[in-house]
Amino acid sequence: MKLLDRYILKKFLSAFFFVVLVLISIIVVIDFTEKNDDFIKRNADAHSIIFDYYLNFIPYYANLLSPITVFIATVFVTAQLASRTEIIAILSSGVSFRRVMVPYLIGSAIIGGIIFYLNGWVIPDANKVRVEFEKKYLKDQFYNVDRNIHRKVAPELYAYMESYDNSRDVGYRFTLEWIEGTELRKKIEAERVVWQPNTEKWRLEAYKTRTFDGMKETFTTGNFIDTTLNMNPRDFGNNYALHETFTLPELDRFIAQLRDRGDDGVATYLIEKYVRFTSPFAMVILTLIGVIVSARKARGGVGLQIAIGFVLAFVYILFFIMSKSVAQVGSLNPILAVWLPNIVFSIIGTVMYFTVPR
Repeated sequence: MKLLDRYILKKFLSAFFFVVLVLISIIVVIDFTEKNDDFIKRNADAHSIIFDYYLNFIPYYANLLSPITVFIATVFVTAQLASRTEIIAILSSGVSFRRVMVPYLIGSAIIGGIIFYLNGWVIPDANKVRVEFEKKYLKDQFYNVDRNIHRKVAPELYAYMESYDNSRDVGYRFTLEWIEGTELRKKIEAERVVWQPNTEKWRLEAYKTRTFDGMKETFTTGNFIDTTLNMNPRDFGNNYALHETFTLPELDRFIAQLRDRGDDGVATYLIEKYVRFTSPFAMVILTLIGVIVSARKARGGVGLQIAIGFVLAFVYILFFIMSKSVAQVGSLNPILAVWLPNIVFSIIGTVMYFTVPR
């Protein structure tokens, strides 16, 4: 790495972390102002607010804003270099513009690697604490109001309950059916199904069992029976921000579990998984576009170029949010949804590289 590379890389990384610090400080102040009444109303203690909420709030939002911060840092540093004619001097010395972009590429790769590690393991663990705090102090009491709940709990096993009381972990009018092909082989009906936390099993109370063998039917009844099922009280509880609380290994296991059940909500978790892999590439793409946008010396100073950086970064985020929303309703493949913004902005960056004057 040459002296020029170290010089640009140092300025770029310093600017990035400075922008992160400034934006997070502003967001924390605004967030505290908005939520202070809730903290007081629900008797949140200072230790929980600081260490359970804001200490875990900061990495979450720092990651969320990373596309904006990396773009702003790139534009700010490059525009400064251009305004002081340093870019012109570098190019005049025989260094190609492509070579000038190398330290930015290295810097964005470092940031991308950090973001990937934080996204995969650190932030999800922090989110576990933050989300629980929000449920306790910022969100209303959750009540499961779903009716006629269906679950596929095994390849040939289907569960149904009329309603579920998440405060007591009790389901009502419960049915369990074994179906081979198109034939019903066995059916269990119970007035209630109750979660047993000690054994981690479900207790079927006042149950009736029907077993079918061709035209022959066997009928039995009982007061209660315990059974293990591929479902958990968490499935019927408050799933607020649940996808944000899984590390990558936990996310893979949860996705496999949803697929085994045939659950329709798997798209949300697939998107979350793919986003964590595409984020580092987004850092590189937005950084290189930022260099192209701001490398030309502007008469009016760096203000306009920074404003352009803000606009492009927000357009990227808006595009990303829209594609995620479309994928979550099943209208777009999750992989395509999370890669589409990167693909589109890669094309935009390539066009700009060959057309924007420098």
